Amino acid sequence: MEPLSDLTAHQAFDRYETVRARLPDASFPTSSRRAANLAELAEHFDAFVLDAFGVLNRGDDPIPGAPERIAELRAMGKQLIVLTNAASYTRDQLLAKYRHLGFDFTADEVVSSRDVALASLPILPDGRPWAAASLLDDSFKDSPFPLEHLHKDPSLYQRAGGFILLSSSGWSASETKSLADALQASPRPLIVANPDLVAPRGDGLTMEPGTIAHHIADALGVSPDFYGKPFANAFQVASILLRDVEPNRIAMVGDTLHTDILGGAAAGFGTVLITDHGLFQGVDVAPFITRSGIQPDWIVPTT
Repeated sequence: MEPLSDLTAHQAFDRYETVRARLPDASFPTSSRRAANLAELAEHFDAFVLDAFGVLNRGDDPIPGAPERIAELRAMGKQLIVLTNAASYTRDQLLAKYRHLGFDFTADEVVSSRDVALASLPILPDGRPWAAASLLDDSFKDSPFPLEHLHKDPSLYQRAGGFILLSSSGWSASETKSLADALQASPRPLIVANPDLVAPRGDGLTMEPGTIAHHIADALGVSPDFYGKPFANAFQVASILLRDVEPNRIAMVGDTLHTDILGGAAAGFGTVLITDHGLFQGVDVAPFITRSGIQPDWIVPTT
């Protein structure tokens, strides 16, 4: 979807609060500590799990100083994992993007909600395909089961054995209605590979697949299967990769309270909220923390 410059952080926050019952529970500190950047708090952690949007990049541009900060953390001996809800791209495509932005992450340092969702897809009956909301040029080469483009073939609303939301690019309100109508007429699995409601891109926020899924869940009373932050399945993969690090020595670094901070706290990780480049860019985060009760361990303006 195109950036929606008139969608505010307040509106996005309010929507996250309305779906709070579907999100994990967690415990939080009574107050947050402050630092100027990740290097200033690095002594408290042995590993950093990094969100991408709002932490490493905003849209197609790196956050100023972020590549250098990641290199600094690596030089300190910190383990690094990127944990992203960007489900539109394969891992190879994400690696290429991060390298273009100036980061040196390796394949085993990048985990996407797409990876987690595709690894969990069940076999559908009668060889029926999965219908995917995705980028039109997505090859699905990383999928273990047949996926077909929902945008390209509307007959999938009737004949698909299940639906997976990888991307909201080009998605319209009429397609949300078509999907809801199809699920109401014939209930089938609905897999959400990007639970985000919004994402920061360029000068605005875009609506993401989580918004579609929660709308359908509210309308039909169905329970989509969510993969990615803040849900445990994503953090379990990160924990396996960091199996030698105690959870309280792992920092989940992100720009949103309801995905990064909530999910990290539920996993037992330390949490770090970045305020200047993501969802809360240009606004005071304190009222949002108070209203939600989602208190990060650390608040820093920039990576």
